Amino acid sequence: MAIGNLKDVESGEITYGLEDLEEPLMNGKVVSCSSGEETDGDEEDSSNGSIGMVLLSTAVAVCGSFEFGSCVGYSAPVQSAISEDLNLSLPEYSMFGSILTIGAMLGAVTSGRTADFIGRKGAMRMSAMLCIMGWLAIFFSTEAFSLDIGRLFTGYGIGVFSYVVPIFIAEIAPKNLRGGLTTLNQLMIVVGASTAFLLGSVITWRSLALTGILPCICLLLGLFIVPESPRWLAKVGREKEFQVALQKLRGKGTDISREAVEIQVNLEALRALPKARMVDLFQPKYIRSMIIGVALMVFQQFGGINGIGFYASETFAAAGPSLAKIGTIAYACIQVPITVAGAMLIDKSGRRPLIMVSATGTFIGCSMAGASFFLKSHDLLLDWVPILAISGVLVYISAFSIGMGAVPWVIMSEIFPINMKGVGGSLVVLVNWLGAWAVSFTFNFLMSWSSSGTFFLYSGFSIMTILFVAKFVPETKGKTLEEIQESINSS
Repeated sequence: MAIGNLKDVESGEITYGLEDLEEPLMNGKVVSCSSGEETDGDEEDSSNGSIGMVLLSTAVAVCGSFEFGSCVGYSAPVQSAISEDLNLSLPEYSMFGSILTIGAMLGAVTSGRTADFIGRKGAMRMSAMLCIMGWLAIFFSTEAFSLDIGRLFTGYGIGVFSYVVPIFIAEIAPKNLRGGLTTLNQLMIVVGASTAFLLGSVITWRSLALTGILPCICLLLGLFIVPESPRWLAKVGREKEFQVALQKLRGKGTDISREAVEIQVNLEALRALPKARMVDLFQPKYIRSMIIGVALMVFQQFGGINGIGFYASETFAAAGPSLAKIGTIAYACIQVPITVAGAMLIDKSGRRPLIMVSATGTFIGCSMAGASFFLKSHDLLLDWVPILAISGVLVYISAFSIGMGAVPWVIMSEIFPINMKGVGGSLVVLVNWLGAWAVSFTFNFLMSWSSSGTFFLYSGFSIMTILFVAKFVPETKGKTLEEIQESINSS
């Protein structure tokens, strides 16, 4: 599942309207800081101070990330149980599964304004309350409408979480810890989804809904302890509270004067940047970046990740009734270590090789799964069908997690100039959310049409990804923003 953010969190930039759109389901997020970088003068002070409050604040914030994963992973293990208990038709369950992305899109649209108006803590508190309301609506549901309302509420909540959690972490962390701490956001999303997969295999769907409330309660309680983002406090002119929050985060006795000045200077520099418009993306000097960003999101989503991920249990069951629980547990267990491996490789192997290897893996995985359903439909080599189905899906999710999930977001954050990051990110994120909804809504219908054809269709998008990256996407590893722009515009 693909999840990413595009905001210049290093500088705390927030944009509005469509520019507030944030990335959808599970892919990874890496923030580009190639411009507007701060000096290193305060790094030593920050690293020598107490980091206890920073770590506690991060632990509280990533409860929202865990909640994100819990919402994403909920629909896969409970599909058959909910459909039987509430007598849901295929279209009704498809709407229940996919409406999460609609709510998340709405949450992402308003996330920037919300976090700017009521603060980072206020936005997280509001999101947690909405998620709790959504889970309770699901728990007490007796028909499709209340299920959809609950799912929509949780979707809106995680849409806001997708923006405010990584922004909050990046704004409170000292520079020497910022990269490592922000990666916890994506890791906890995957852990949350895997936990939902595992729990859903052993408890009822109503009980699983109640477990989704627990991260929200932990978050709400923790927010009473941790300070607000100093950058947000500075931005809204609450100078005294800004100083208090920064001192609390850096530790008593730590000299925060240099860092406080740099935060103020960076905020002033951001205010001086010209306001970009969506139409500016179609100028000759930006259009190649826009095409690359949009195309990568199309290939990421239409490779089938949110269809396969949202309904994994029933996909396994379609290959063999005994595979549902085994396959779901294996799917859950493999995501976390592979995501960690991908994070370690992304700055070592380069963007282009990693995404092409990943797309090759998703092609192989989809082809194996498609072949298993083809053999089953023709009563051929039936003993091989379960092995091919489980192996194919696991190869697919492993390959996706190691590259296709994160790398498109990395590249997208690097190919737009600083003045176009907001509008460029808004457009590609909107495409990603729409793709996530389209794939998650149509997956069950496609499987009813042809299970093998569905996976072969997704494998076709993997092939197109490889060809597109090889032809049009530049390598951005180790390059400055100016070098990346020159490479794109000269191709």
